[in-house]
Amino acid sequence: MRSVNRTTQGSEPRTVIRRLFETRDITEALGAPLSEADQTVQSMPDCSPTKWHRAHTTWFFETFVLGPHLAGYEPFDENYSYLFNSYYEQVGERYPRPRRGLVTRPGIEGIARYRRHVDDALHRLLDDADAETAAELAPLIELGINHEQQHQELLLMDIKNALTANLFDTAYDQRPHEPVGEVGPVGWHRLEGGTVSVGLEPVAPEETGSFRFDNEEPRHDVLVPSFELADRLVTCGEWLAFMEAGGYDEPTLWLSDGWYTRLSEEWQAPLYWSRSDDGWWIHTLTGSRPVDPNEPVCHISFYEADAYANWAGARLPTEFEWEHAALTARSTTGALLASDAIDGMSAVDSSRLHPDGAGRPSGALRQLIGDCWEWTGSPYRPYPGFSAPEGAIGEYNGKFMINTMVLRGGCALTPAGHERPTYRNFFHPHTRWHLSGVRLARD
Repeated sequence: MRSVNRTTQGSEPRTVIRRLFETRDITEALGAPLSEADQTVQSMPDCSPTKWHRAHTTWFFETFVLGPHLAGYEPFDENYSYLFNSYYEQVGERYPRPRRGLVTRPGIEGIARYRRHVDDALHRLLDDADAETAAELAPLIELGINHEQQHQELLLMDIKNALTANLFDTAYDQRPHEPVGEVGPVGWHRLEGGTVSVGLEPVAPEETGSFRFDNEEPRHDVLVPSFELADRLVTCGEWLAFMEAGGYDEPTLWLSDGWYTRLSEEWQAPLYWSRSDDGWWIHTLTGSRPVDPNEPVCHISFYEADAYANWAGARLPTEFEWEHAALTARSTTGALLASDAIDGMSAVDSSRLHPDGAGRPSGALRQLIGDCWEWTGSPYRPYPGFSAPEGAIGEYNGKFMINTMVLRGGCALTPAGHERPTYRNFFHPHTRWHLSGVRLARD
């Protein structure tokens, strides 16, 4: 889904090791509310079963950490390398992705035993490691942590899609919906253009610094003309106006590929919306309920986002405009991304399970981090000077830099601490099951 890291987060390898086991526990907690049937089902090829996510993240540590670094390590089951490899050609063949939901064995208890086996081995490797070994392994462990966090987000997005097939009990977590307050009219923030630096400098493995994936490197200059950015995400109420104005039926608003996708998929509303006698309803991880007009619209494809921007007389921001705005906002407010931040740079809390409203206008950019992944108008391509790491780990990212579009900002399902202004997510332009929304820009 994303890419490989170059360094560790924080300067203390023991902190990285502690975070490893905390992250592993969170994955199990996310799967705990789900039955054997829930964890086995695969609703479409883009999604994976919950138990596959639990197993694949375990396979990652077994393959890239334990096998090369723990003397005498015995794999839990030789067949699991075939079952739970995702796309690493250099590791070996793999079970076809669209058929993962047909694998009923091992069951969820078998996967739990697999995770315990690998966690026990990780403890043997790391608990008594000397300082030199711990420092050597810390970057690889940090990559594994962030990889597992990615799959925590995917686990929730994928089970949300699967639970829509149930006729009545569709909630992952039963909790009442708190209506979102008024967000006010959209405001526009002007950002002066010029040559701006984007991305991050590579950091040598022996050095320390903030975690990043390799697709965020290297830092380089881009020319960004002056532009205006909407101060919040597009709301469901604004999207309803687009629908009522015939936005889904007007081909002049759509890119050609988008229009034919809209026709073939028969889109008339965002994913998870349905029409009833009393209006539009939305399926969420906490069940189905009426659409709240003040919350951000989500589960929008790039094609829909682009069509809406055309209808609104605006456009989508480039990824460099978005990053420039986010870094400017952080510099102006002094906000920290993963702590008690203010305005748009709010802390991410995946226990919310759905985006919040923007709140009343504050004079600052709102919702930049942690509500919806925001589509940009930028294709996903390598930065100048990018090079993939050698070996199978290098397959994590570089080979996917084609035919997808960049999203920025994180979402309500993104684990806390897993977000930053330079983070580059990417999806194909027709996809909608991820928690993606829309922020407008204009010249």
